[in-house]
Order: sequence, then structure tokens, then C-alpha cells
Amino acid sequence: MRTDAPQPDIEEIAPDEELLRVDETAAIMVRPDGYYWQAEDSRQEFGPFASVEQALADMAEADGEAPEPGETLQEAEDEIGIADWIDPDTGDPAEGFLRPRLEAD
Repeated sequence: MRTDAPQPDIEEIAPDEELLRVDETAAIMVRPDGYYWQAEDSRQEFGPFASVEQALADMAEADGEAPEPGETLQEAEDEIGIADWIDPDTGDPAEGFLRPRLEAD
């Protein structure tokens, strides 16, 4: 929860909690200490923000971290640095814990 936002004037916001629909997947809530946003698929709230614009910007930034439509698994793995070579004997990625391999007689 972010607490570095300056507190808005109490006259600028309604005393009761208001729920503003921004789109079908998110909501902006107005409380006495500022604006919060909450994704519909989660109960976690993010805020407070001094303005609706700041809450919307933070929500858009968080949405940018989601996989893009059409992004392949290979592209996502390359982005975070996972090796693309899989050991055919173990089925494990090339990095990580390596067990000694003993040849069977």
C-alpha cells in the first residue's frame, strides 16, 4: 500500500465511499484519505492516490506487466532469461541444479 501520496482536501471527495466504474475489469474507490483502485478478479486495493488520474495511471502501469496478447511462451522466457535448451534425458531446463549423471552399464 502506498502512503507517499499527499492527502486530498476533504471537500474534493465525497464523505461516503463511492465506487466509480472505469471499465469492466477495474474500479476506482474514493475514500477520505484518497483514491484506490481494485481489479475485479482480486480483492486487493492499491492506493491511496491524490487524484483519479494517478490511480488510473498506476492501474495502467500494473496492467502493462501482464502478458501481451499473442506473446508466446518462448518470448516470455527470453524476456526473463530462461534458457531455451531442455535436457532431453531429464526434461529440465539447462540451468539450475545439476545432478551427476552416471552411465548405466
